[in-house]
Amino acid sequence: MTARQVLVVDDEIGIRELLRDILQDEGYQVKLAENAAEARDYRQHTRPDVVLLDIWMPDCDGITLLKEWGTGGMLTMPVVMMSGHGTIDTAVEATRIGAFDFLEKPISLQKLLKTVTAALKHSEQLPKSDMSLLSLGKSRVINELRQILEQVSISKAPLLLIGEKGSGAEFCAKFLHQANTPWMELFESQRLADAPLEVLEQLREGVLFIPEVADLDKTQQKGLLVLLAKAEKYGTRVVCATSQPLPNLVAAGTFDNVLLQTLSVSTLRIPSLSDHREDIPDLVRAMAFLLVETTASPYREFETAALNMLRNADWPGNLMQTSLGEKISLDDVNRVMEQFSPLQSAVVEQLSSKANGILFDLDRPLREARDDFERLYFEHHIQKADKNMSRVAEAVELERTHLYRKLKQLGIKTK
Repeated sequence: MTARQVLVVDDEIGIRELLRDILQDEGYQVKLAENAAEARDYRQHTRPDVVLLDIWMPDCDGITLLKEWGTGGMLTMPVVMMSGHGTIDTAVEATRIGAFDFLEKPISLQKLLKTVTAALKHSEQLPKSDMSLLSLGKSRVINELRQILEQVSISKAPLLLIGEKGSGAEFCAKFLHQANTPWMELFESQRLADAPLEVLEQLREGVLFIPEVADLDKTQQKGLLVLLAKAEKYGTRVVCATSQPLPNLVAAGTFDNVLLQTLSVSTLRIPSLSDHREDIPDLVRAMAFLLVETTASPYREFETAALNMLRNADWPGNLMQTSLGEKISLDDVNRVMEQFSPLQSAVVEQLSSKANGILFDLDRPLREARDDFERLYFEHHIQKADKNMSRVAEAVELERTHLYRKLKQLGIKTK
């Protein structure tokens, strides 16, 4: 069994070496950092099981480093703060930011080992990686979004999140979720129709997140109304997200008007990535770090020119696997972008033909362009399967009921 790893961060060499000797005698693997810069660099490449972090250091204090890790989505391990001049206010501040515990110097042997053991036990319950609302960036747009969510978090009223797919609705919902309470992202929508109260019972004092409320059929919408009516009794918060214009769906008869009115009491629009392009470098780094923690990929830094190009372009794919050097360069980004240029030209050429009387145009709004593509996509598979809907469902990997609902939404007739 691999020894558990402890990172000790302290500017005093005597304390670093003393803690190292004690913990190594207990069978731990110990890494040392004499300042925040070394600790920051080490954390960028490795996730230790526990960090012992001194508060007062010359280059950067421990509280500031703790905040950095939290903001960057890197606080995925227990951090125990240490100080010889600690105050209650400092300990409270550290705990609020995310510290697991606080040790006052001089640290007794018994207290040290007890705290490290407890921290390791807590470490097993933490995710190895984390993308959160904090990972989306520090721009004015994202800071305002965070402030609004903090205000909204005071109550448990239902919340409707409106934004493009991929804009971070799940991050917003998780921001409203309190630690040690139930959380559910609902993928089995039929549970709303079959047993909405069972869902509430499972989520007492927790959060229910529905990633696309527009996908619910009429019976599931009725079930959601029942659930919303009882949610306050169970202390459950319901957060729904949508990328669809719900009033239009009401007008088309596919979405319940009463449900729309219920959800519209509290709504929040999520900015798209194009609204805060200045956050793309931070977001790219967070995604790179996530890849490091969830795969065997080594960490790669990004050259400034590469980040600038990503800031001004749509993300074409996973850049982390395209570089053999120590850094991801502008050439690496260009190489990937070039792979997509001929693909885009081919797509434009193939989709410029008329489909259902609509000319596919990449300059149209995203929702309309997506509908055009999905219409062509399903018509292709229907023709390929000779209108055998079982084969179509299998080819596109959708349940039959979801497939029929999608085809109806796109106006595709199968008979």
